[in-house]
Amino acid sequence: MEDLPGSASESEGSAVVRVLSYNIRSLRDDRAALARVIRACAPDLVLIQEAPRFFRWQKAAVRLAEATGLVYVTGGATTTGPMILAGLRAHVERTEDSLMPRTPGLHRRGFATAVLRIGGARLAAVSTHLSLSPAERYDQAKLVLDRVRAMGEPHVVLGGDFNEPPDRPGFGRIAAVLRDAHAVKPWGGEVTNTRPPFQRIDAIFTTPSIEVLGCGVPQGLPGVSDADLHAATDHLPVLAALRVPAADASA
Repeated sequence: MEDLPGSASESEGSAVVRVLSYNIRSLRDDRAALARVIRACAPDLVLIQEAPRFFRWQKAAVRLAEATGLVYVTGGATTTGPMILAGLRAHVERTEDSLMPRTPGLHRRGFATAVLRIGGARLAAVSTHLSLSPAERYDQAKLVLDRVRAMGEPHVVLGGDFNEPPDRPGFGRIAAVLRDAHAVKPWGGEVTNTRPPFQRIDAIFTTPSIEVLGCGVPQGLPGVSDADLHAATDHLPVLAALRVPAADASA
C-alpha cells in the first residue's frame, strides 16, 4: 500500500495535515510496538483515546510523546482518557479539557480539545471516546457536535473511539453534520476493532471546509508491520491526510 495521497504537498497557503486517531488502551500492551506504529504514520496530530489516567499519568504521557517524536498538548486524566499529541511543526494556540455529564454506574467521558496552527493553516482538534451504553452514546453524540460548534472555528477535526459502527444511531448522528473521512475518501483498511465483531468503531470526522485526501487503517504502510499493529493495542489506528485551507492572516 502506498502512503496517503497528497501527504507531502501544500499549495496557496493551505496545509496538508496528517491526523492519527488511536485508542492506546492505557499503554497496557507493547509500548515499543505502539511507538513504532505512531512514528511510521508520521502524524502532525495524534488524537488519542484511553491515555493513561491514574498513577504518574503525566510521566507516561510525556514518555509516549518522546518515544514518538511528538509533544504533549493536552488531555489524559483531566478528560478521563482522551489526549492530544502534536508534531513539532504545530504551534498550539489554546487548549481546553472538559467532561461530559456523569451517568451513575458508567465511566465518565470527556473531551481533549486544542486549536493549532500547522503550516499555513489553523485547525481545531477534538479527541473523545463515547460510552459503552447505546442510549448514553446517542446523547453524547449531540454533546460532541455541541463541543465542535462551541470551539467557534471554521476548520475542525474530530477523532475518537465511538464504540459503534457507522450504521448505528450515535455514529450516524455525528455523520449527519460532520464528514466521516473514511467514507469520503477510503484508503487502507476499514475495521478498527481487533476483537469480534470486527467493526469500524474508530473514526475521524471533519467540518465540510476540510478536503479529505485519504483516510483509513494504515495496513501495509512502509514501516507499519501487521505484527506491531496487533501488539500495540486492541484497536487499529485511523490515519487521515487532510488539506486544511489557509488561515486568515487577521485571525
